[in-house]
Amino acid sequence: MRFLSGYFGKRTADKAKKNFLWGGVSLIVLGILLLIPTGFEGALQFQDAVKCKVEVLDCDNSSLIDTGIIRTGQQICKIKFLSGKFKGQENQGWNMLSGSLSQDKIFRPGDKVQAVVHHDGEKIISVNLIDYFRLEGELILAMAFALFLVIFARGIGLRSVFSFFLTILVLWKILVPLFLKGYNPILFGLIAVATMTFLILALVYGFDRRLLVSFCGSMSGILFAMLLSIICSKAFHIHGAVMHNSEALLYSGFQDLNLTWIFMASVCVGASGSVMDLSVDITSAVHEVVANAPEISRSRAIKSGMNVARAAMGTMTTTLLLAYSGTCLAMLMTFMAQGTPVYNILNNNVVASEIINTIAGSFGLAMTAPLTALIAGSLFTKKADFTKA
Repeated sequence: MRFLSGYFGKRTADKAKKNFLWGGVSLIVLGILLLIPTGFEGALQFQDAVKCKVEVLDCDNSSLIDTGIIRTGQQICKIKFLSGKFKGQENQGWNMLSGSLSQDKIFRPGDKVQAVVHHDGEKIISVNLIDYFRLEGELILAMAFALFLVIFARGIGLRSVFSFFLTILVLWKILVPLFLKGYNPILFGLIAVATMTFLILALVYGFDRRLLVSFCGSMSGILFAMLLSIICSKAFHIHGAVMHNSEALLYSGFQDLNLTWIFMASVCVGASGSVMDLSVDITSAVHEVVANAPEISRSRAIKSGMNVARAAMGTMTTTLLLAYSGTCLAMLMTFMAQGTPVYNILNNNVVASEIINTIAGSFGLAMTAPLTALIAGSLFTKKADFTKA
């Protein structure tokens, strides 16, 4: 018993050291990413204006014009500054409505609003009410999510939080700026996804054979999804302008961007999460099987991995379908309400692009599952002390 107590005590201490090490490395990487400039800081709109939080005290809706469900005109609000240079002062704010249900909002007394203040020294020239102030709620939601992960999964949960924010920073600080600067979206999209996949899996597993297995399995599926997206985009004549806000991007002064290549890269990025998830599931399952039955043969270990892969694939492909179709519910409802024939729906370029997203991602999963099982069964059945992994 004393031997077992010492053994498990050493295991716990080693695990704590490992978590501490990875936590420190993750914080360093996150800090570096935060400090990396995107190169587009100078493109910020309203650079000479004050961005702040205000509270709506009163509203004048007399200038609003209702035309059916569309509302245009302007809303004049009495506001109080809650932050920024003019904190504590009261003024008049303008809320301009363009007739867009997705963009317009109607404020009421008590609302907390994001505002942009144009001023000349201490004199306020105008106050534009931009949108509801949501930063505090978003921060609370993110903190609650992180806290739940840490409480439920402890060390792994903490590393999951790091990987979550790591993904956000890699996308925002590296991938998006590279695309805007005209770098090849397919090549650099793959590089960015491979980097994120490696770092995230390293946070989950550390540097052992499970990292190698899951990374190889994930990249096989991601590469296949990318290849399929290139083939299908050309075969179906899909233009990258089907992506939301892509035309607005061109009109912002980026006419030289190849939107179709960016769309192809987006398929790869979109599929990478589910592919990585499936690879981790199979890798961990095979590792546990071999760790608990070290005498198992390579063929039986591979077969066990294949069985796990088949079960996981049954739900993961449906997960992709639901994820992509969930964003298109309003469009599908519109088609049905207008009596659009199914063959017209399937020929629609937006629907075709979502089909490419779903099928390419599903094929990526189908490629990942057996390869991960094969690699895991082959590597894990070699003589090794699995208790150290």
